[in-house]
Amino acid sequence: MFHWQEVIGVVAGFLSFLGFLPYVVSIYHRKTRPNRVTWWIWAIVGFILCWSYYSSGAINTIWVPVCSAIGHLIIAILAIKYGEGGWNSFDRWCLLTAGISLVLWWQFSSPIIALVINIGIDFLGALPTMRKSYYQPHTEDFSTWIIFLLAHTLNLFALKNWSFALSAYPLYLFCSTATICIFLMLPKIHSQMTSSKQSRSKKINKNKTFLF
Repeated sequence: MFHWQEVIGVVAGFLSFLGFLPYVVSIYHRKTRPNRVTWWIWAIVGFILCWSYYSSGAINTIWVPVCSAIGHLIIAILAIKYGEGGWNSFDRWCLLTAGISLVLWWQFSSPIIALVINIGIDFLGALPTMRKSYYQPHTEDFSTWIIFLLAHTLNLFALKNWSFALSAYPLYLFCSTATICIFLMLPKIHSQMTSSKQSRSKKINKNKTFLF
């Protein structure tokens, strides 16, 4: 018999994988340009995190990491042809630091230490896309990241206990995805605020004209 948290975990995993579909379509239409460093680091680290996370005792929340790792690998392969980045100094720094962290991870046998190090590597992989989302939001598919955010939010409800080993990775995924979503929304928020100010100034000018 399925517990409700197990069902939520499966649904979150399905949503996580579903989020890659509009992203792939957007890549083929040349609307989205995935960062090569981000997606290759996520692809490699994703499968390692699945192992360390499962070894830490995660059952209900394992579906999101598994589905994400598969999706990351698909996007990473597409990024070779359709992506961008990988050669500027910022991307190289993230890649080098992630490589050093992988060597450090290899030296430890503890699943908890492996989890912490790999979350750090995953974050280094996320930095180029976070930066791109802030400076070039038009190069990312907003609907994909909203679906990811929904999946990671649901995944938090799939947690049976909030020990560090089980909650650290879902919380990290939620925070990093929420950050990217906020960066992608900033131009829309700025545009709405600008149009609102313009409409208010027009009303004020009309009132002044009416009074005189």
